[in-house]
Amino acid sequence: MNEETDTTADVRDVVIIGSGIAGLSAAVYAARADLEPLVLEGPEPGGQLTLTTDVENYLGFPEGVGGMELIQNGKDQAERFGAEFTHGTVENATLEERPFELELSNGDRLRTRALIVASGASARWVGAENEDELMGYGLSTCATCDGAFHRGDDVLVIGGGDSAMEEALFLAKFADSVTIVHRREELRASEIMADRARDHEDIEFRWNTELEALHGSQEEGVTSATLVSHPDGYPSEKAANGADVDRETVEVGGVFYAIGHTPNTEFLEGTAIDRDERGYLYTRTDDAGRATTETMVEGVFAAGDVADPNYQQAITAAGTGSMAALDTEAYLETLERTEETAYEVSP
Repeated sequence: MNEETDTTADVRDVVIIGSGIAGLSAAVYAARADLEPLVLEGPEPGGQLTLTTDVENYLGFPEGVGGMELIQNGKDQAERFGAEFTHGTVENATLEERPFELELSNGDRLRTRALIVASGASARWVGAENEDELMGYGLSTCATCDGAFHRGDDVLVIGGGDSAMEEALFLAKFADSVTIVHRREELRASEIMADRARDHEDIEFRWNTELEALHGSQEEGVTSATLVSHPDGYPSEKAANGADVDRETVEVGGVFYAIGHTPNTEFLEGTAIDRDERGYLYTRTDDAGRATTETMVEGVFAAGDVADPNYQQAITAAGTGSMAALDTEAYLETLERTEETAYEVSP
């Protein structure tokens, strides 16, 4: 923690959990409103954008921008307006009383009048050899983000659900061929999405197959991939148990993981904040039925992928980050008026 941050005595106006694009956008807006936000940079500072080498679909950068550069620019902008950043991972949140209290993994505690949860969602990885080195260099978890970089390539999509079918269909607009690699013969995808993928002339399937290793370098990108297969499916498990499996190395220009995301909301377990079965946060609508970023706990707001299982784009995360800050500002103003009124009428 920063030495100047007193985590035991201060009550902050707003704490923002997460320093990805949603948290940074919220920090800029909250800081410009003189709320002096404290931003907690968790175990993955900057979020998923830090795994992306080039971002070409973010408004205002016609030549594209590096993911790390975009994040650093956002942090500099927020700090310019007075946002404070500190490293810390929230282990538990006590939201039944005001102010809210957050317990960090190092034992420190924070108290805040309002809370913006922008902790994001982490893409699930396969565990293939060399994926750490090649993530962002031909290996991606987002076809919408990186598909256009693979014009004319042969690419693999790993997964068997709706997201894998959607990724494959999108990639087929750019790639020469798309092969969906699935560890068994039955898809989890809905029938309509599965049929669309099966009917596409540029999409093929490799059944009972898993990705074992990636090959290439950060200079060349992904150049090939080793696939392992077994006629009864789940080949990695079969190999681990000593069964004979087939291995094949295929030349590819890109690999896309589409096996889902895990929202980083474990610290909210046991609180009154509603989550769906996957852990994504539910947010309220206002009296007119319009969307807000307010969760089921008054004074707690959600921004970015933590509440968005569908779009998961940098531009939408930034938008909901600004919305969360504006909703927080309005909430704090209402809270202050309520407190002033209570003070005036007290004997």
